[in-house]
This record gives sequence, C-alpha cells and structure tokens, in this order.
Amino acid sequence: MKYLLATMLISTSVLSSVLTGNAAEQIDAAANLEYAKNSYWPGEWPDTDFSISSMNLRDIMSGGVPKDGIRAIDNPTFKPVADEVSIAATEPVITVMLNGKARAYPLRYLTAHEIVNDVFQGMPIAVTFCPLCNSSVVFDARIKGQAVEFGTTGKLHNSDLVMYDRLTETWWQQYNGTGIVGELTGQKLAVIPSRLESLELFVQRFEDGEIMRAPTARTYGYNPYVNYDSSFRPFLYRGDYEGKIPALARVVVVGDVGYSLEYLAEVKLLETDNMRISWQSGQNSALDHQVIARGKDVGNIVVQKLKDGEWSDTAYMVSFAFAYKAFNPGKTIITE
Repeated sequence: MKYLLATMLISTSVLSSVLTGNAAEQIDAAANLEYAKNSYWPGEWPDTDFSISSMNLRDIMSGGVPKDGIRAIDNPTFKPVADEVSIAATEPVITVMLNGKARAYPLRYLTAHEIVNDVFQGMPIAVTFCPLCNSSVVFDARIKGQAVEFGTTGKLHNSDLVMYDRLTETWWQQYNGTGIVGELTGQKLAVIPSRLESLELFVQRFEDGEIMRAPTARTYGYNPYVNYDSSFRPFLYRGDYEGKIPALARVVVVGDVGYSLEYLAEVKLLETDNMRISWQSGQNSALDHQVIARGKDVGNIVVQKLKDGEWSDTAYMVSFAFAYKAFNPGKTIITE
C-alpha cells in the first residue's frame, strides 16, 4: 500500500486527505483523537500524537496483547554457526551480510519475539518477522541519523505487526517500514537486503558466519500457529481478498511486484534484463507443523539484481498473498 503522507502536524479541527492506493481517503484527525481516547490508548502511549496519522485509527485493531506483550529482543548474543547443534539444517533463518560478515537469526526465535534489535558491523538494525503475514524484513534502525530500537505495540493493521520506535513512540507498519501514527508519520525506514533461507544454505555460504543464540531460557522450535499457512482465512484480518491463489499462499515480493511462490518453484529460475529469482527446495515452513523442523518444504528464494556487471542481493520478502494485496491494492500476483 502506498501513501502520500503529511509531513507536518495535522490540525485536529480539519480533515486531511491521504492517498491510499489510487483512492483518496479522508482522515479526520479529531475523530482519530477521539477514537484513541475512547480506546484508552493515550494512557498506554502518552508520547504518541494520535492526531497525526496516515489512516483512520479504526483500521488498527488489537492483537490481544498490550504494549510489549510480545517482547522484542535487545542485545542478542551470537556464536559461530559451526557450533549450532540444536537447529535442524532445513529450519528457516533470516540472514544478513554486511562488509563480508554474516549473521543468521533463526525464525524459531523471531516467531516468538517478532523483533530483534541488533548492532551489526557498526550498523543498528531491526530484524523483524510477522507470523500472521509471514513477512520478514530487516531495517536500518536509524532515524535522522540517530540509532533507535523498536518494540511491539500489540496492534495490527491488515493483520500485520505494528511496531513502535522507542525514541518518538511513532507507530510503524512492519510490512513496508512506513510510519503510520505519530510524529514520524509518512517517513520510511530503509530496508537492508536479507535472505530467508535454510540454516544449511547459510552454512554453505558462510562457514565462519554467526548465528543468534537462544535469547531466553524458554523452549523454542515450536510453532504456535499450527497449520496456519494452510488455513482458508487469515487470522485477525478484516479485509477482503480476491486472487487466483489462496489467501495464505506465499508470494515473493520485490518492490511492489508479487510472484507466486508456487510458480517460481515450477520454473526454478526467472530472469529479466537485470533481475533473477531462483528457487530451490529444502526449507521448512515455520507456520505449518507444531514442530518447525517438521514443517512442509516451501523452498528457498534468492533475488538478485545486476549492477555494474555484477549480481548482488536485493531486498525482497516472502509474504502471504492476502498481505501483498492489502498493501498493494490493484496489483495482480504473477502466477505464470
């Protein structure tokens, strides 16, 4: 979903207009402020300005937990990936490479915590995962040059995680890194290219890479959303869905273009003039079986673009079809 967003304070006495997709949506700042008060949000969020928003606040719903009810991980610790013995080779990990160094963040931890605040190669980053949308995104965690950390609001929009930054308590849409409520509404977080791949493939690429240690003493490796990715309808989603593929089918998203994962699995390699997308088997779904390591094989995706004669990774995500359509209204998922 693309927004034309206000970059100045919005008067609570007038209507403001925001472009959502191709249609202008009237945002009543006074009504938003009243809704926030009636929902008791200011008590929990005294530093968030609810008169500034890119949407009607009624479109944001509770995920059933309070602020930081899903606890983000700060100051994660790591070990050599060669020392990892408890995670199956086919389990999914979010991987980041900076300055020739690489780290892996197992989805078994992100499914439980959704955000990891880290500093890698001197860069503050936020590694994020929304299980309800299957969306994994790594952000440059700097706002106006200042390092920030993120937490969970306990709220959802289009079934997607709504994060907040601990500096301004602006609310951010995890799916696209856009500020949606508060001081920094309309700003976008920079995305850092990452891969969602099996642990085995990460080890093959980076034998000397690091992997995140279990962040708490709790038991990990279990999926609280059993059979979710074969469900008929998304959880906590108010919108409609129309498409050629099921609402919870996976879609590879590059920019605002979506490709059916099933289609990519059939062709194995899709090439354009300056981009290639490849698929290979060997990665468990984290949202299928109760034990993540027994999840069905959804395969691994690599997206690269050609620049100056060299292929390099570019940002992408593998999300569910309903989420892609919700945030990219009017777009068609490529299925052939």
